[in-house]
Amino acid sequence: MRVLPLILACLAAGQGVASRVKLGDESQGVLTPASAEDSRYGSDLTALAATIREDAQSPASCAACETILVQLKLAASRGDDFFVRVMTELCRRAGIQDDDVCEGSIALEGPIIARGLRGMVIGSRTSRLACTTFMGLCLYPEVKPHNVSFPSPKPKALRPAPSGLKPLHVVHFSDIHIDPFYVEGANANCSKPICCREYSDGDKVGNNEFPAGPNGEHTCDSPASLEESMYAAIREIVPDAAFSIFTGDIVDHAIWDTSVSQNARGIRDSYDRMARAGLIVHGTAGNHEASPANSFPPTAAAANDSQWLYDLLASTWTRWNGAAAAATTREFGAYSTKHEGEGTLRIISLSTNMYYAHNYWLYEEPMEADPSGQLAWLVAELDAAEKAGERAYIVGHMPMGSRDAFHDASNYFDQIVGRYEGTIAAMFFGHTHFDEFELSYADYGNRSHAGALATSYIAPSLTPTSGHPAFRVYAVDPVTFGVLDAATYMADTSDASFGSRPAWTRYYSAKEAYGPLVAGEPDELSPAFWHNVTEALERNATAFRQFYARRKRGWAVGACEEQCRRVEICKLRAARSQDNCVLPGLPGVGAEEKEKGEEEECGGSVVRDTLGSLVADPRMLRAFGEVVAEMER
Repeated sequence: MRVLPLILACLAAGQGVASRVKLGDESQGVLTPASAEDSRYGSDLTALAATIREDAQSPASCAACETILVQLKLAASRGDDFFVRVMTELCRRAGIQDDDVCEGSIALEGPIIARGLRGMVIGSRTSRLACTTFMGLCLYPEVKPHNVSFPSPKPKALRPAPSGLKPLHVVHFSDIHIDPFYVEGANANCSKPICCREYSDGDKVGNNEFPAGPNGEHTCDSPASLEESMYAAIREIVPDAAFSIFTGDIVDHAIWDTSVSQNARGIRDSYDRMARAGLIVHGTAGNHEASPANSFPPTAAAANDSQWLYDLLASTWTRWNGAAAAATTREFGAYSTKHEGEGTLRIISLSTNMYYAHNYWLYEEPMEADPSGQLAWLVAELDAAEKAGERAYIVGHMPMGSRDAFHDASNYFDQIVGRYEGTIAAMFFGHTHFDEFELSYADYGNRSHAGALATSYIAPSLTPTSGHPAFRVYAVDPVTFGVLDAATYMADTSDASFGSRPAWTRYYSAKEAYGPLVAGEPDELSPAFWHNVTEALERNATAFRQFYARRKRGWAVGACEEQCRRVEICKLRAARSQDNCVLPGLPGVGAEEKEKGEEEECGGSVVRDTLGSLVADPRMLRAFGEVVAEMER
């Protein structure tokens, strides 16, 4: 096991070896504090926390994380209940969330993390990734080399030119996060992650100073009335829509209070509302659909925690995708279906939860290169589409360039995109809640308009927590299925009409907003066009400010100065997550990641925030030892 002597000496001051735990092929002493009052121990911990805050990616900080992982592994080895009780008490002491949120969240996700810790080899790639995810420490490990296998060589065919025929319209909406317990008049200014529920007497209707409106608040997830309003607007604005793409996340953000039955009811109700509105929907599973949230075991894990969800989605989606697509949906949450028109479009929906850093089922030894075999399945689907002369859309929840995407999986996925760039017309994602995009390149060392291969369109959310509720409408070539324009529509929550009947209006058109920034009139919003837009955003500060404001639809737009601007533009040019310029880090740990342009909207984890507190505050490291000692009595 690799632990720097500096950190062992620091942590050993005032400590004794309590026990030994098997780590890989060797036995490692696990340290516990000899005395919470030992002044040398407290001083060393303060210095350690200061080092971590100064440079969260330094070797010393990384070794400190691995030392803490040894302690966590020992706690997990004493059973799920012991681990959950320790983490819950630490959550309370750190004030991470209200007590009931700490208890509920950790009861749900704690056993999954404990399972991963018990099998983890400290010092391995898996433990290094755990350090980056749970504590914001260590640099990301280098991508593990893996060449994706393809059944046929890449043809020399170029991206087809637009046909010039009358465009189709395709709708894209995402992250609706419907709260079935939203109460009009309930407190919209609470201490929970989401409000507008009657958590206590003080939150009830008539007992608070911030009553929730009928159609949503920025501190709350969406009421069903807002969801139905959006579907009605889609039918009114785009009555001729060929189909809609829904990139996931139906369930609300009350991650401490989920259950299989409750989530299933919410998922079924939302898809029924889509159907009653007359929409044809090709969807995907968001990370919040599972209970516990983010919990999607790969098929090799031999756990059936997600089978209820796959079965539900298979039966729900059959009305739009047909029976053939249901088989792979039941197996691992993905499917392929076709839209027939002037040309043939293959719509391939992936479960990007298989590559999500907060899917704690994936922290195995060793980690799988292709969980559930989904990438191999994707290759087969794209190869079949290429041979049949079809174009393809790839649909998923999490963008593969996100900081939430494992670098290895994103790299392997990007290899597939590079091979089938002539077949992939566009890709569609959600998860971030922002109105943005990502680009795939032939050479990430030399990102240029000539080397731009594919565009990932990332849709804004319906939930008002991240901006005004919004959806997109694409004008699409009926033969090539290339995107000719993308228009965002939104409901302004500050408008007087929002309290009675939300008014959905055209916010902006990508072609109109960004076309004048690049040379020539674009026939298509091609990857080359979008790369040229990123160059314009580099040159033109006014254009960048406008782009940055559009991400949240003009709501609560913060400043984004030079460093933030560089990171944001880098993210646009990084559909491969290893290239997105975002370092590991949690709020309050290792610097100013939020100031540098990275925001988190849909990846919350109470256990993660609790573990992050251990490295941010020396008092919490002392508390860890105290809590373990108390639980052992």
